[in-house]
Amino acid sequence: MQARTALVTGSGRGIGRGIAEALGREGWNVVVNYARDAAAAAEVVRIIEASGSKAIAMQADISSGDDRRRLVDQTLAAFSQIDLLVNNAGIAPAVRADLLSADEESFDRLINVNLKGPYFLTQLVAREMLAAVEGRRGQAGDGEGRSASRPAIVTISSISAYTASPNRGDYCVAKAGLSMMTKLFAVRLADAGIGVYEIRPGIIQTDMTGGVKEKYDALIAGGLTPLRRWGMPEDVARAVIAIACGLLPFSTGEVINVDGGFHLRQL
Repeated sequence: MQARTALVTGSGRGIGRGIAEALGREGWNVVVNYARDAAAAAEVVRIIEASGSKAIAMQADISSGDDRRRLVDQTLAAFSQIDLLVNNAGIAPAVRADLLSADEESFDRLINVNLKGPYFLTQLVAREMLAAVEGRRGQAGDGEGRSASRPAIVTISSISAYTASPNRGDYCVAKAGLSMMTKLFAVRLADAGIGVYEIRPGIIQTDMTGGVKEKYDALIAGGLTPLRRWGMPEDVARAVIAIACGLLPFSTGEVINVDGGFHLRQL
């Protein structure tokens, strides 16, 4: 079977890097998208290639319409198809500002990168996936049993989609929007057999959370999460791999929590 291709945004570091490397170990072609750090993306490519898979690094700012189009076009030029889109790229507020004093500049920046970018990148990729599905229909051997060959879209959101943090409202609003985006595309693409999923990480140990490590060390030790440890990028990657391998063929629009049980209410 022809190797499948995954486009993973923001995959030069953190959660995205863990996902990209895991897909490479599973034999996927991987497009390692990055915004600024070319050296980090190149290192991810080397690791994937060392596992025996193909990978290329592509610079693109997903908040830019021109960059999104170029990213999709270059991916298709390199690998002919996109079987899996992982919307992972995202940014945190430059300053955690109280809800009553936060400014529009930060809001616009967060929404453009964390919500508008994934929304319209998903639109572009979904069009390509639909065209590919239509092209395969009627071909011999393209039966219902080949769930692993079906395209999928995965969006990495956050527990901030439903957890109110008044000192970073822009971030929470963007992540909540991603949840509705997942539902919308899941309904629109279901007839074509394209699965759409949301993965909600909890407290994950990355460079983005490095500045609040002591705070969360104490909260985790105090029982903030039933599983009393930090999450790792590999934990999120395993959930993506389950989707990529076609292990959820009768699910779409599903929210997969990778949060150590943070979402559970306890008495």
